[in-house]
Amino acid sequence: MVEVKLHDIGEGMTEGEIIHYLVKVGDTVKVDQPLVEVQTDKMVAELPSPAAGKVKDIMVDCGKTVSVGTTLIVLMGEERDERVVEATPVSQSPSTSVSVKPQAEAPVKGARKTIIAAPYTRKIAREFGVDINEITGTGPVGRITVKDIYDFVKERDQKAAPAVEKENVPQDPTPAPNAHQEKEPVAQHDVIPFRGRRKQIAKKMTQSLYTIPHVTHFEEVDLTELLSYRTNLKTMDIHLSAVAFFIKALTVSLKQFPVFNAKLDEDNEVIRLEKEYNIGIATDTEDGLIVPVIHRADQLSIRELHTKLKDLTKRAKEGALTVADLRGGTFTISNVGPLGSVGATPIINHPETALVAFHKTKKMPVVMENDEIAVRSMMNMSMSFDHRVADGGTAVAFTNRFKQLMENPLLWPVELI
Repeated sequence: MVEVKLHDIGEGMTEGEIIHYLVKVGDTVKVDQPLVEVQTDKMVAELPSPAAGKVKDIMVDCGKTVSVGTTLIVLMGEERDERVVEATPVSQSPSTSVSVKPQAEAPVKGARKTIIAAPYTRKIAREFGVDINEITGTGPVGRITVKDIYDFVKERDQKAAPAVEKENVPQDPTPAPNAHQEKEPVAQHDVIPFRGRRKQIAKKMTQSLYTIPHVTHFEEVDLTELLSYRTNLKTMDIHLSAVAFFIKALTVSLKQFPVFNAKLDEDNEVIRLEKEYNIGIATDTEDGLIVPVIHRADQLSIRELHTKLKDLTKRAKEGALTVADLRGGTFTISNVGPLGSVGATPIINHPETALVAFHKTKKMPVVMENDEIAVRSMMNMSMSFDHRVADGGTAVAFTNRFKQLMENPLLWPVELI
């Protein structure tokens, strides 16, 4: 026998939710064939088969959250030897995902169209008994979204309602004694399953908030000169996002204030100053918040940071990130300005020490040093930090350094070379 167990894929993973089995009892499988989809706190992963053989038993039902080391599937190996194998999950991308319909569903006639949908979206479809092949996606390149599933279910239920009401109407209805009185309306509500990534995000945020004494420092930054600099670059066909400049300025500032690029080790009573500057990018996706990481950001040029940022954001939204893309973060940023945010008190990405959020940039009248009033492009930023590790004065000095770099692009050649 071969016992396929859930294995820790890194970052201290302790449990995962069983999303969907890609095989059933009696199926013959090959080595590395995907067996089951598992939702961790950061991604959906597939467990590949460690051996060839036949599925003898499935030990855990879909929807269950299990600990690392739990046996999920028992295989009857070709060699009939008894052993235990921990299956290592691999990151799942839309291009390699396998969509298997439940056994009870009738097969679809003819060739199927290509379906683009995140694993979480497919799971929602299965929970509502929806054949995802019948849905037309409204997302980019025809991608099916969770909203598409809900809209489909709503339309389906509305069509079914008249037929049900007609069947339930008696042939000779007799009014009830109080039939003239209106019935009390029944409350209706939609339901979003609280599991998978949403549940894992909740656990991590709760852990961070109740473990770390958060302090949030606010600052405003004048981006007028930087935006003008970017405009000049565009005339030379050089297009760089403002966030790429933010990341570069942060790495310079972190080297001067390394306490914010650190992790507190309470067990050994030390603050570990990280030698690498790995910047996590909080990214809002269809399946929830995810934080891909730009590794060794201090060693990349602004152009390279822009390219890396664009690539990670794209793959995060497509569900195509790898485990390596999510590991090793030392400092996190959240760029919520494009959404219209004015301010926030962000929760730190535990076990890191700090997180900076960049908010909306808008033109405002500002009193300059010569007491003249000028229209400037001002951005709010908020920085949450662990007060066990750093103090308010250090946080102010850190954001002042960042602000100095952002407001004076002429300093960049001096600081970055």
